[in-house]
Parts: sequence; structure tokens; C-alpha cells
Amino acid sequence: MRTGAAADKRANALHNPVTLHVVCQLTLLRSLYGGRERYLNAHVSQGGWPVLVLNADFRPLSYYPLSLWSWQDAIKAVFLDRVNIVEHYDRAVRSPSFEIQLPSVVSLKSFVKPTTHPAFTRFNVFLRDRFVCQYCSANDDLTFDHIIPRSKGGQTTWENVVAACSPCNLRKGNLTPQQARMFPRQFPFAPTVHQLHRNGRLFPPNYLHDSWLDYLYWDTELDP
Repeated sequence: MRTGAAADKRANALHNPVTLHVVCQLTLLRSLYGGRERYLNAHVSQGGWPVLVLNADFRPLSYYPLSLWSWQDAIKAVFLDRVNIVEHYDRAVRSPSFEIQLPSVVSLKSFVKPTTHPAFTRFNVFLRDRFVCQYCSANDDLTFDHIIPRSKGGQTTWENVVAACSPCNLRKGNLTPQQARMFPRQFPFAPTVHQLHRNGRLFPPNYLHDSWLDYLYWDTELDP
């Protein structure tokens, strides 16, 4: 890939909207069971009953956004023998001759090696910076700022981009930190997956089912 094209790709990644990894597509699940096709016609809201997905080591694939599947995708993975059911909801789906409880937690049968280099996206920049403006610590109306403006040769990289609120971004404009007398609260850096996961645990999702809790926080340090 040409250098210019690679730079454009990195820049565009910051402008792309964030898509959470929650897929809700199926209304009827077709599975092979006992050598015959069976259809599970579930009277359950398609957007409800999310399933926490763990790696084979029983850690979530991702903390933020939390690694969730729709219940339809989880059941499909069960019949494809790709996951083990760890916990259930108190709800079942059934056909005239078959019934299965909805899983609430599943674990992959094959370990997926976590990536060591997080994608350079707007979302991950915000997560690295804990969703606060790096100039005034505001936590709303966030955008991102090039510390060294692009007009002055600044690059769109981890080391030159920080989360910033719109007022601070407008105030700084095309000035350098020295010219604007505005300096970020921390020096920007390329985070590791572990650092993003650590920050992600500071922002639990609005919905946490009780059956998930043992698998979300068991690897955090205990208070003395």
C-alpha cells in the first residue's frame, strides 16, 4: 500500500462510526440435530437476551465494547460445536419436538489469540483517554485533536491524536500546544490491548446480567 493511501486509511478510521460487535440477524434458527433439520420458532425479542462470549480461557474476548452475541448466533454456534454453554437464562426456545434454554454465557472451544496491536480508531482513542477531554477533562461533546496540526506537518497517529471536547478543539485550532498554551493531560501513546481492557472495565455497560459477573471481574486486583 502506498504511504499516502495508508495515511488516508488511518485518518478515515477515526471518522468511521463505531459499530458494536453485537449481531442480531436471525429470526428462525435452522440447525442440524439428529440428522434432521429443525426450526426453533422463538417467541423472544430478537434484541433481548444477549450472550457474553468468553475465550477458551474463560476471559471475555473484549471488555469494551463487551463481547456479546445475540442469542440466535449463540445457539447457532452451539449446534456447530464451536462453543460450550457456561450459564443459562431462565428462558427457553422450543419447537414441537425440541427445547433448549437460552445461554447467557458461552465459551469458545478453540482459543483465539488476542491481538497485540489495537486498531487505530476514534473509539479506541477515546477509550485510551478514558472518554475525557485531554485539555479540560470534560466528558461530553468529544471529538479528537491533532496535537501538532496537520497543517504544520502533524500525522494522524496514536502519538499525535488525543480526545478533546469541541470547545477546546476550536480554541486550539491550528496552533501548536506552545502557541495555544494548551497541553494534554497525558502524553499520547499507542496502547496495548491490556491497557484498553483495563480502561474498559472502568465503564461497565448499562446492562449486566448476574450470570456474567463472575467472568467479568475475576481477574482484577483485589483491594487490600
